[in-house]
Amino acid sequence: MKSTWSSLILVCWILVVGGMLSVPERSVGGAEPDRPNILLILADDLGYSDLGCYGGEIRTPHLDQLAKSGLRFTQVYNSARCCPSRAALMTGLYPHQAGIGHFAGYRPNRPHGYRGFLQPNTVTIAEVLKEAGYGTFMSGKWHLAKPGPIEQGFDEFYGFVRGYAVDSWNPKMMVRLPEGRPSRDYEHDDYFATDAITDHALDFLDRARKKPEKPWFLYVAYQAPHFPIQAPQEDIDRYRDTYKAGWDQLRQERLKRMKAIGIIDSDATLPPRSSVPAPRVAKRHGVPGDRVRNPAWEEIPSERQADLARRMAVYAGMVDNMDQNVGRLVADLKAAGELRNTLILFLSDNGACAEWGPYGFDLPKSWLETDRRGTGVNGGTPGLASKLHTGDALDRLGGPGTGLAYGSGWANLSNTPWREYKHYTYEGGTATPLIAHWPAGIKAAGEMRDQVGFLFDITATCVDVANATYPETANGNEITPLEGVSLVPAFKDKQLPKRRLAYEHERNAAVRAGPWKLVANDIIGNEGLRQDQEWELYRIDKNRAETENLADQYPEKVESLEDWFVEEARRIEIFPRR
Repeated sequence: MKSTWSSLILVCWILVVGGMLSVPERSVGGAEPDRPNILLILADDLGYSDLGCYGGEIRTPHLDQLAKSGLRFTQVYNSARCCPSRAALMTGLYPHQAGIGHFAGYRPNRPHGYRGFLQPNTVTIAEVLKEAGYGTFMSGKWHLAKPGPIEQGFDEFYGFVRGYAVDSWNPKMMVRLPEGRPSRDYEHDDYFATDAITDHALDFLDRARKKPEKPWFLYVAYQAPHFPIQAPQEDIDRYRDTYKAGWDQLRQERLKRMKAIGIIDSDATLPPRSSVPAPRVAKRHGVPGDRVRNPAWEEIPSERQADLARRMAVYAGMVDNMDQNVGRLVADLKAAGELRNTLILFLSDNGACAEWGPYGFDLPKSWLETDRRGTGVNGGTPGLASKLHTGDALDRLGGPGTGLAYGSGWANLSNTPWREYKHYTYEGGTATPLIAHWPAGIKAAGEMRDQVGFLFDITATCVDVANATYPETANGNEITPLEGVSLVPAFKDKQLPKRRLAYEHERNAAVRAGPWKLVANDIIGNEGLRQDQEWELYRIDKNRAETENLADQYPEKVESLEDWFVEEARRIEIFPRR
């Protein structure tokens, strides 16, 4: 009898061990057998160094904690503007391959790369993960034109599907999809868009937990801190005096903190103040001199300094408020016991917004009072005035009835220490912070990762950790293969596959190839490169601030990278434009 029991125990042990060995490891760390939940959080127009954990003076304790117990990536790139970046993020392709190389809209007769909406050759993260058994939810800014989020794979949606910005005090643009789904009601004085986006995200998590057998994917795309910059009064007041020192001093202070943290090299230097995007607008607003670059803070009249300091305080309050809402999401995951096996990815869609001069602008009252169902503001915004606010009007800035942009001087601070801003392919336009947090799958804590990545790698990473399959065909259409690569090896500090990146927006272009970067403004023609414009060349590993142009020293490198770019631009449908 004893022998029989011993044999039975041995057989059971063999079966158990054999079964364990036969189960595929589906999490990076190996400690959790279940596929992770995925929380993707996207900020809108956040500068590279605005967060505390990237060197900023803005209070972001919740994101800082995610970075402390997770990873910070220092060399991840975007597509320089909201909608092309979202196209890359959602599809795993270059934005031109997906059909949104310039701006979201409906232009079916344009070349493929510029039609303005996701093309039939694409699938979204939501569609891929839904096919793999995930519940899929989104709250926030869509900005990918039609078809909308439900048609593109999301089970539930709250947010805005038209336009690129909202009055955060006005819920009129927000919709709940599919139609007929329950939505929260807000008293007029209780509504703020960042809070409402989080409220519905939490509702979606409650809904997901009713089917515990299904992992979930939640995409939270905040409207913050895109203009109009607005924030609750208590969040603005926290920065009432912070920005009176001006952008010159604060850029230096950020640089010092970034070096201490290790975000940048200890020998990094600040480039000169960045250019003014629209010098004629700046002159019309009374910026001193005939400016090509942002003015020195000390040159600005004191009343205008006070107006500008308040604008940046509003912007900081908006970022602070977003961080508080990230804290609400994290607290909910922790309370539900889901934090350990949830992959949280936080990043920005592009660099800080400099529209259109050092003093920013004020949105007209008509913009704030409508439901903003269109896609543009005054034909593109550069003509909008920058009002000078004083007295009680200054104290009201950022509250209901006001709509501001903070301008190129502060955007230059937000992108410290990089050159330029959103719209451009210099580092200030395309470098994004990326925080990755996943206790079950990322064993390192508080470390940096300098592997070079691009927004389309987020799709590949989600597909990888979800054990999903990116399809070759969908809905009867052939699907363009993934451009992105999974960041999972980088989680373990392994190298990613060697590759070159080519990106373009608004005729501005760049190539990232190992330590080299080729970059230029306005160099793209309709069918090829413009011959009257010249590339700049940088050793990005030694001079990421792009201050020492090496094009004259290495003409053969410029030529080889240019040849590659032209060939790649045709492949990924940057050409033709018209």
